[in-house]
Amino acid sequence: MATFEKREKEKKRLQKQEEKKRKKEERKANSPGGGLENMMAYVDENGRITDTPPDPTKVRKPIDISEIEIGVPKRVDVPQAAERMGRVDFFDSSKGFGFIKEDVTQERFFVHVSGLIDEVTEGNKVQFEVERGQRGMNAVRVKKV
Repeated sequence: MATFEKREKEKKRLQKQEEKKRKKEERKANSPGGGLENMMAYVDENGRITDTPPDPTKVRKPIDISEIEIGVPKRVDVPQAAERMGRVDFFDSSKGFGFIKEDVTQERFFVHVSGLIDEVTEGNKVQFEVERGQRGMNAVRVKKV
């Protein structure tokens, strides 16, 4: 009886293998992929991904290797005007900070009470300098005009 059971198990195992092979071949025949050629992607001269190979007749632009920058570009210090003019846009004396709007560029600069020479209120015309702070440019040495 044990031998009959072994033969039956072997038959089932072989049938499963055959079924697996048949399904694999069926999937291969019906797959829309169509092989490696349909899976290829190319990059055109503008850097876009496309399915058409590049045209070998087009002339490539020469690349100057010295113009390629890897990493963060070198920081160039732009000389700032020593004194700037502006108006106090907002100032909260209880919290000790505010903002100054520059007259020329309409740019807003943060100002802390520690950067004040004279006491200021909203709407005062002021003269100030700027320094880089943790979150951007800050107005310092602020005095009324």
